[in-house]
Amino acid sequence: MRHRTRPAHGRTLAVAGGAAALVLLAATGAHAEGRGDVRVTRTVVNGGKNVIVGTSKTIRFPVAVTIKDDSGAKKITDLSTFNRSNGYGFTTWDGDSSCVKKSSTTSVCTGTMTVDPGWIADSDDIDSNRVAGVWQVNATVKANDGDYWISDNIARYKVKRASILTTVIRPESVAKGAKITVTGKLTRANWETLKYHGFTGQSVQLQFKKNGAARYTTVKTVKTGSAAGKLGTKVTATAAGSWRWHFPGTTTTARVTSAGDAVTLK
Repeated sequence: MRHRTRPAHGRTLAVAGGAAALVLLAATGAHAEGRGDVRVTRTVVNGGKNVIVGTSKTIRFPVAVTIKDDSGAKKITDLSTFNRSNGYGFTTWDGDSSCVKKSSTTSVCTGTMTVDPGWIADSDDIDSNRVAGVWQVNATVKANDGDYWISDNIARYKVKRASILTTVIRPESVAKGAKITVTGKLTRANWETLKYHGFTGQSVQLQFKKNGAARYTTVKTVKTGSAAGKLGTKVTATAAGSWRWHFPGTTTTARVTSAGDAVTLK
């Protein structure tokens, strides 16, 4: 693993990427070592949701570790998270954890991870965008009697690049049966430049909701072009309602749905 350190709040912290989707993994299924009977029995990252990182907003998310020991769980003493494929990451942990006692032997201890997009590019020596994807959590936990356990790969989840999707309808008022043009653009966060760049060659769903309907339905699927992730297609206006684009996302890029743009019939 490639570990980086970065000073924060007066401490030197391990920089290892933290992210999101749900992860539950028993410590017995991971490389582990330590002393005594203290164990990690469950780990949940960000409440089971993906961690989505953009270009400017600082992101904070919890890593909740269930710890069991005959004497009772005391705390998390080390917590890190990073990309499983290349070992790079860009989260910091301030060294604190809060524990909620569930029984005489079991507690859920939570540490908060922080991502500041402004220093992602400085945290590695590769294209930082390659750090998006599947991540893992490593942790060392301690019991009240001094027992400790070092566990690798106690959780897996995804850290994804934030995305933006737009929709524009022209014209917005037409006769029934006339053609309308639906355009848009799909962009995603570039962690090297801290800007949003076009995401090309991606399948995006065009959806329509008739006025009075409860939900959108998919009408067709269109791929983003090579020019800045642009979208464009023509459809027939059969009813008044709203059109929007929906991108289901990838392993490295967040799903996103544009705001609807309304069409009225003359």
